[in-house]
Amino acid sequence: MTDRVFVLGAGRAGRGLARALRASRIEIVGLHGTKAVAEEGITAGAIPSTVRKATIVIVAVRDAQLDAALRELSAAPMDEAAVVLHASGGAEPAALDELRALGRAAGTFHPLVPLADPDRAAEVLTDAWIGIDGDDAALDAGRRLAARLSAHTMQIPRGEKARYHVAAVFAANFPTVLAALAHRLLRGAGVPEADSWDAVLHLMVASVSNIHANRPVDALTGPIVRGDVDTVRTHLTALREDPEAIAIYRSLSRAAVEMARQGGTDEGLLGGITRAIDAEG
Repeated sequence: MTDRVFVLGAGRAGRGLARALRASRIEIVGLHGTKAVAEEGITAGAIPSTVRKATIVIVAVRDAQLDAALRELSAAPMDEAAVVLHASGGAEPAALDELRALGRAAGTFHPLVPLADPDRAAEVLTDAWIGIDGDDAALDAGRRLAARLSAHTMQIPRGEKARYHVAAVFAANFPTVLAALAHRLLRGAGVPEADSWDAVLHLMVASVSNIHANRPVDALTGPIVRGDVDTVRTHLTALREDPEAIAIYRSLSRAAVEMARQGGTDEGLLGGITRAIDAEG
């Protein structure tokens, strides 16, 4: 079938999805936000009658606005067979059931990529994964859109959306937090600003490249997988005046110990590292 998509929500995610779908030769019959932007083709105010042309409506708004946006759709002049997909990875909006009560098929279409730059959305969605759930018609619609984007789909297990979403946060958000922390530590050690950022970014890209080619347990490097308790103690000493950094170091080091154990690092050495990590002061 030939899909026609209306996007409700004109933030970075909504604009990015609209541009990526349009680049994939999916007809975008509307992009609707809180402010009209003529050059972007964005409408505002009441949902326009062009929504009637859509076979799929994608709701790409903040989680806090999702129920209100879905209820607004309930009163909109949609085609009776139109499918409603929302782009939130973590929300289970009550208003989705209200749409279903009106006979609408509904579900989730959550791109597992950071849609920070609408101009790059088509590029980052290529070969990406998209989390989907919902009614059969919603699952079918999500798979069709993903195929046009050259992306893969992952069906979110029923009742496990929170666990699914926190996994996405670990993969997408926390590396950025760790990069900022590593940069701060290098700056605190006296490394110039530009050098510290370049060094951190290159190191993180190389690490991601390693796990692209190997299982994480085989890609892990550093003092823990080597069983080097003296270096771990040195790190803890260097961080003793930085409560935030030392707490993160300890938590991640405990996880690294478990990975190193799976990889065959000597248990006696790992026991010494665990005692050092758990020691206070």
